[in-house]
Amino acid sequence: MEPNYDIEMFYDGTCPLCLRETRLLQRLDRRGRLRFTNIAAADFQAADVGKSLNQLMATIHGRLPDGSWVVGVEVFRQMYSAVGMGPLVWVTRLPIIKQVLNMGYTVFAKNRLALTGRCDDKCSINTNQASN
Repeated sequence: MEPNYDIEMFYDGTCPLCLRETRLLQRLDRRGRLRFTNIAAADFQAADVGKSLNQLMATIHGRLPDGSWVVGVEVFRQMYSAVGMGPLVWVTRLPIIKQVLNMGYTVFAKNRLALTGRCDDKCSINTNQASN
């Protein structure tokens, strides 16, 4: 049976910026090519997808229908391509723009808890287990 989606995005449903992006993509997904999984949902089990919650929280992850993973800005490229915004995505692959976006996302991902006002006694995501 052939999958009915192009990419599944694993997002933090407690992150206001992540939710805003997810809702935008859901509105743009008129052909139903995207799948969304909230890693903050009470019933989500990271082990079921072969990742740790720390890995998924450290950077955005996407899973393709063949089971392979993409991370970081590439997830957004895949998502926006799936909803028909390929020409915009193409621009983000240009060398300098790609580097700036990758660096910017890395800074955002490391600091998103503070940027979204969700710091408690520790305000960093444990990235020691954040490898693919």
